[in-house]
Amino acid sequence: MSAERPLLVFCHANGFPAGTYRRLFEAWQAAGWRVEALARSGHDPAFPVTANWPHLRDELLRFIDSVAPAGTPVVLVGHSMGGYLSLKAASRRPQQVRAVVLLDSPVIGGWRAHSLRVLQATGLMRRHSPGRLSERRRQQWPDLDSVRHHYGSKAVFARWHPDVLEDYLQAGIEPDPAGGVRLAFDRRVETRIYDTLPHQLATTLRRHPLRAPVGFIGGTRSREVRQVGLATTRALVHDHLHWLEGGHLFPMEQPAATAAVVLSMLAALGVTAPA
Repeated sequence: MSAERPLLVFCHANGFPAGTYRRLFEAWQAAGWRVEALARSGHDPAFPVTANWPHLRDELLRFIDSVAPAGTPVVLVGHSMGGYLSLKAASRRPQQVRAVVLLDSPVIGGWRAHSLRVLQATGLMRRHSPGRLSERRRQQWPDLDSVRHHYGSKAVFARWHPDVLEDYLQAGIEPDPAGGVRLAFDRRVETRIYDTLPHQLATTLRRHPLRAPVGFIGGTRSREVRQVGLATTRALVHDHLHWLEGGHLFPMEQPAATAAVVLSMLAALGVTAPA
C-alpha cells in the first residue's frame, strides 16, 4: 500500500452510529492504520434509502473520496449493513479497494435472494424484517441516565462490553429539541434500511467482479447467518472465513477480540500496516 499510514474505512451496522465502535478503531490505529468512518448512513437527504441501497452505496463512495483523495488505496471493513455497502462500494472501485472484511454480513444469494425479492415486491417484507421492531422502537427519554437504565436492563445489551454500551450512548443519543434526549439514528431510516435489504448483491458481484480479496468473520450464534446461509459467502471468501463466539453483534460483545481478528484477516488477505 502507500508509504503513508494505510487507510481503513469502516461502515457501521444499521442503527448503530460509527462511534459505537470506538474500541475497535483505537486498536486498529494502535496497529498503524488510519481509520475513517461515516458517522451515520442514510441520514443525508441527498442519499435516500431505496431498494437495493444504490444511494447508500454512493454516500459511502462520496465519503471515501473525502478521506482518500485521488484514489488513495483503502481497505473496507463493515459490520452487517456496513459489510454489504462495503461490497457494493468495492465493486465500483476495483482499482482503489485492496481488501474487504465482512463482520457478520452473509451474502444473500440463490433461492433466498429470490424469496427476499418476492417479499419486498408483495409488501410482506415487514412481517419477516427486523423493521417490524425498529418502527416501534422507543426513541425519546428524559435524560441520558434514563437511556442507560433502559438499555442496561435488556438481555441483548447485557452481553455487550460495558465500554461499548457507553460509546453507543454517547454516539447514538442526542439532545431532543422537544426536550430530553432521543435516538440519533432515526428509527424511520433504520426501518427503511431493513425493509430494502439488497436482494441483487450476488448478481451485482457477478456483473462487477471484485478484484480485492474478501474475508468473512461471523458470530458462532448469529441468527442472521443461520437465516441467510453461507453458500454464497463461501464462494466469495473461499478459505478466508473465521468465527468468533457471540451473536450478530459480536463486535459489541468482544471488541478487543474482534479488532485483533480483523487485523489477522487483513494480513491473511495480504494487506498489513507498516511496522
